[in-house]
Amino acid sequence: MTILIDRDQGITSPALVPAEGDLARDQPGADLIIGLINNMPDTALKATERQFMKLLQAAAGPRRIRFHCFSLPSVKRSPEAKWHVESEYSDLADLKRQKFDGLIVTGAEPVAPELDQEPYWRDLTDLIDWAKTNTRSTIWSCLAAHAAVLHLDGIGRRRLPAKCHGIFDCEAVTCDPLTHAAPAPLKVSHSRLNEIVESDLVQAGYQVLTRSAVAGVDVFIRQYASRFVFFQGHPEYDALSLQREYLRDVGRYLARERDHYPHLPMSYFDAATEERLARFEKRARHERHPALSNGLPALTLRADIAAGSAAAALFRNWLQFLGTEADTSVLAR
Repeated sequence: MTILIDRDQGITSPALVPAEGDLARDQPGADLIIGLINNMPDTALKATERQFMKLLQAAAGPRRIRFHCFSLPSVKRSPEAKWHVESEYSDLADLKRQKFDGLIVTGAEPVAPELDQEPYWRDLTDLIDWAKTNTRSTIWSCLAAHAAVLHLDGIGRRRLPAKCHGIFDCEAVTCDPLTHAAPAPLKVSHSRLNEIVESDLVQAGYQVLTRSAVAGVDVFIRQYASRFVFFQGHPEYDALSLQREYLRDVGRYLARERDHYPHLPMSYFDAATEERLARFEKRARHERHPALSNGLPALTLRADIAAGSAAAALFRNWLQFLGTEADTSVLAR
């Protein structure tokens, strides 16, 4: 799938774009070529596309972006999701036929005890090695960030005592163009069962840009020929992403697909909603049945979650970096 993203253009369907050989890459200000390797679970596949397209559209400024969607072929899919990927996404082999300015790689839902046992591990590590020299910058999001540092430097993630799930205040701890003019604090969604410890990253030569006193490391970087940017959180999440995940997990508990009732996302629902959900949890533990999900109370989010503000700043600065690098490269010829 190739989408032409323009501030004045809708992004609801693939645009008619010139053939790749006709792209005006030899003039300053040419379109940026961005690839999304979308490995998110089937239930979040289309939402992730929309979130990143909207982010890039809002952050692009006067530049146009040619946005290509891919997915690792070894990620297991339902028939419906597989059909969507096969009909709407570009073939991963096409990724290596041209030079991408930027790449965004998402995580996938774990199916194996260890990352290097996942069925997509070989495809993902090949992608990591390729991106080091074939992009100006690559973003590795959440589980993809954990996989990348394991492959690159043998840094293993550690299991958390409880899921890190909610909106967390993150502070910039290093002056870097990526966090320029970002709001303070950066309110970022995190949703993970594991973490990469800051001391392990620093010892291996990574630079931590933002962290949360509660959630730990948020954004960190490492420079190769490409600038690798790692997100432990999900700045791309929209306001309802965590709600959808929470309700999904409640449904799985009621259907006996998981043993433990999910914790509430931190700093996310307003106080009245948290009280109603606590009462519902007591009932669910007593009357556990899938039909009970019809009785979930109305949900209201906190007014101060500032959804999207962190992502807007980070992606605006990331595209500015890609654009500056692109123009410098062209002018140096």
